[in-house]
Amino acid sequence: MPAQPPVASADLLRQQGLKVTAQRVAVLRAVSDRAHSTAEDVATTVRAEIGTISRQAVYDVLGALVEVGLVRRIQPSQSPARYEARVDDNHHHLICRDCGSIVDVDCAVGRMPCMHPSDDHGYEIDEAEVVYWGRCSDCRTAAAAD
Repeated sequence: MPAQPPVASADLLRQQGLKVTAQRVAVLRAVSDRAHSTAEDVATTVRAEIGTISRQAVYDVLGALVEVGLVRRIQPSQSPARYEARVDDNHHHLICRDCGSIVDVDCAVGRMPCMHPSDDHGYEIDEAEVVYWGRCSDCRTAAAAD
């Protein structure tokens, strides 16, 4: 079966009941094009595309996109919030302690132990957040060369 063509940003906004604006389209495109972006990264990308946009407007749009599930917000320890458009699964993140790079890590294959705590305290669990910390291969190589 052929892959479905990607849905345009404007259509995604409409499907979620959001008004289509140049700012919303540009912010959604910026997050989709570069996973794990900070709000500042998004603002810089959007300004290059459409011109002036305030920092507050970027935060407002990101908040609206998170609220309707088009964007996921993650907040690694001692780091600004990051935004990504990969929202259709329960994946985790691997973060380098040295350079701060972030990569996606798929949830455990097979039975998903990350979704089944020893005691759910009556909660209906629909998401688990696991963050793996370490050093990326570039930073390990650089440290070994020192």
